[in-house]
Amino acid sequence: MLTFEYPQMLALIIPIVIAALYLIRKGAGRKLILSRVLVLSLLVVALAAPYTITSDVTSDDNPQIVVISDETSSMNLFKEGTADSLYEALTAKTPTTMIRLTDDQSALGDAIMQYSRGDNQIVLVSDGNNNYGEELDQALDFAKETGTTVYSVQPELEKNDVSVQILGDKTVIIGNENQFDVVVSQAEDEQISYSIEVKAEDTVIRSGTFTQDTRKRTIRVPHTFESLGAQTLSVTLTPSGPDWDQINNQFYKAIYVVPKPKIRFIGDDTDSPLAEVLLNLYDVSITDDLTDIDEKKTLVLDNRNINSLSESEVGMLKDYVIDGNGLVVVGGERAYDKGEYLNSSFEELLPVISKSTVWSGGRNVVLVLDVSQSTFYHETLSDILGNAIFIIDNENLRDAYAGVIAFGSEGYDVSGGLVYLGVPANINRLEDDISQLTPGATSETSLDQGFTIAQQWLENEAGKMDVIIISDGGIAEAYDTSLEIATDLHESGINFYFIHIRSSAPSQNDGGVVLAEKLMQDVEGTHFHIDMGERANLEFEELEEIPDEETAPVTIFPLIEYNPNHFITRNLEISGNITGYNDVTPKPGADRVILTSTGKPVLTTWRYGLGRVVALTTDNGEGGDVRWSSQMYSGNNSKLISSAMNWAIGDPQVEEGAVLEAEDTWYGTPVDLTLTMYEEGTPKLRYDNDEELQLAVVGQNTYETTINDPGRIGMHEVSGYPLAVNYAIEYRDVGINEDLPVLIKANGGKTYTEKDARALLLEDARANSIRSVQRPESQKIYFILAALVLFLSEIMLRRIREIRDARLEG
Repeated sequence: MLTFEYPQMLALIIPIVIAALYLIRKGAGRKLILSRVLVLSLLVVALAAPYTITSDVTSDDNPQIVVISDETSSMNLFKEGTADSLYEALTAKTPTTMIRLTDDQSALGDAIMQYSRGDNQIVLVSDGNNNYGEELDQALDFAKETGTTVYSVQPELEKNDVSVQILGDKTVIIGNENQFDVVVSQAEDEQISYSIEVKAEDTVIRSGTFTQDTRKRTIRVPHTFESLGAQTLSVTLTPSGPDWDQINNQFYKAIYVVPKPKIRFIGDDTDSPLAEVLLNLYDVSITDDLTDIDEKKTLVLDNRNINSLSESEVGMLKDYVIDGNGLVVVGGERAYDKGEYLNSSFEELLPVISKSTVWSGGRNVVLVLDVSQSTFYHETLSDILGNAIFIIDNENLRDAYAGVIAFGSEGYDVSGGLVYLGVPANINRLEDDISQLTPGATSETSLDQGFTIAQQWLENEAGKMDVIIISDGGIAEAYDTSLEIATDLHESGINFYFIHIRSSAPSQNDGGVVLAEKLMQDVEGTHFHIDMGERANLEFEELEEIPDEETAPVTIFPLIEYNPNHFITRNLEISGNITGYNDVTPKPGADRVILTSTGKPVLTTWRYGLGRVVALTTDNGEGGDVRWSSQMYSGNNSKLISSAMNWAIGDPQVEEGAVLEAEDTWYGTPVDLTLTMYEEGTPKLRYDNDEELQLAVVGQNTYETTINDPGRIGMHEVSGYPLAVNYAIEYRDVGINEDLPVLIKANGGKTYTEKDARALLLEDARANSIRSVQRPESQKIYFILAALVLFLSEIMLRRIREIRDARLEG
């Protein structure tokens, strides 16, 4: 395709054409004028600098390599000199540069972005713990986009180290139980024992001796603070075995205790389990109207019909939420789909639409993946795994259960059984497990063993069941046994799909029929024959609609955390059931937090203006004729309600006087503070009753400041507001970052041991230096030559004609 560097120059053709028309009209020779117009137009096109894009394949036997050596404090646990020895091995064979990262901040992401030039490759010798600057995944994405491949080399771990920290909210409500997590991390995967002592101020609230054989362990510590203001939570860890550094064995957490937020409860069931939870945790006023709501942090509308709200009250609610307040709307027999919310102005506030969610649950999908050696030799493994991940990402399977089985010389369970795809964390885990599959050790292909595991999984399942085989078609071994098991599965109602990747592998036939096709014919399955690089677009058979509630029997619906990383669910373990719900559909942009096992929304959230709205689409635990959700308000499940309320409330601090907010920090790490003034006066802040902090105006009655050097480790205060300074963040994450190999592989690189890197890395770097480079190729010379040839041809023809005419006259 022809492209112009200066396309605006083409406009010069217009005056040339106009001038030509004028001269022709005045009697100039038509042929001569047209010839000159064409010549000049060709020169104008050349002046516009036409070019085409040409692709060249380049390779480099001596690729430029940058070794980034992480020599920060956390690397003291590992064998020294790994990067140096690798650098010496590489620099003798190819241009290599060494970059060293030191001090107490591991800015791995910044270093990767700085040295990703596109014409080089990066080797990261590090534990992979990035704690400063650009996020590691973003940096690796940037490197991939520039064309720089990043590899990682894991040095040998020689020493173990144990660290401790406390996770949980800083601002808490007086009299309410709070959950804090003491997280103990170790560098190695070995059994260790230790004692911990957790204190609230000077009172021990949890202590004991624990054993741990995993990299991390979380110890939950509940506590209720009974006095307002600044408080201190601390933990001291005492290992009984080897521990390289003791600096990370103590952790402080600043707590700021505030009065119970004021909320308004609007509903008739003031004795319901929901009302009981709210009355115990918050300063609750119970009325049927919306007067004096500006001083309330959140409103709770319990089982209200749309007729109970006038248009003016709906307008008040919208203004109230837009200004930054919370709204929790609880369902029941008079709310949502049963309360005429659909298409109302009130529904505009809500994260859900009051109409039925399309039923798409009740499906079980089993992926049976060929990882035999033939998939490696014929280069189909990446396509097999890519198609599997493509299927897992199918939005139509979000309410299904899926499992992954791999087969080569034997079949083995990859996913640990069927996994619910309604939880993003499950999808991510399945995709990681799939992406890390490697070819088997022998050339055998035992599809039958994969089918055997699928049969065990599905024999007690109900609903639609699909088995999807993804292979290069080399399934001749144990074919008869595979067909026998597949036939049994088909007779029990299971649907089959075979995604057959075309490759250089010869098709395995039986009587002229491809075995993959024959297998699908015998079990009435669907056969997809696709080329390498393609993805099979499976269209699953539609499921029957769930029965209407009027004819359906009472059913128990287990509750499932759809988003376990949401503020509401991050410290919860939901285990309750409900027997009914309001049938709604989440709006685009809403967060589905809790679902039933059939995929029906139970708790959905979104932001509206500056405020937050929670749609709880089951009842208050009291119900009407039938109680839907009594289990939601008992035991550990009752914390779901308090978490949802706390999310809707947002900042529980009273909006009066001066309100200060700041996160705790690490030694050597600056901390930002935000001050909001709700009354007139000159704002002043002092750090540890000494240094006056300089405030900058960033908004109406809002100020910010930064403490660049927080000082010693321990507790500090800023004009009465607590601030904890803990050990340098470099000592928090110990050992190898287990996410690093996954991130490196996802961006086209590999992870090596030191020995493997010395043997294989350079060859891989050479292979990755083969790339297609697009370059512009100028085409102007051809237009200049065409203009010249045309001009000279016209002169020659005219000269020949003149000579001929002269001879005739002579």
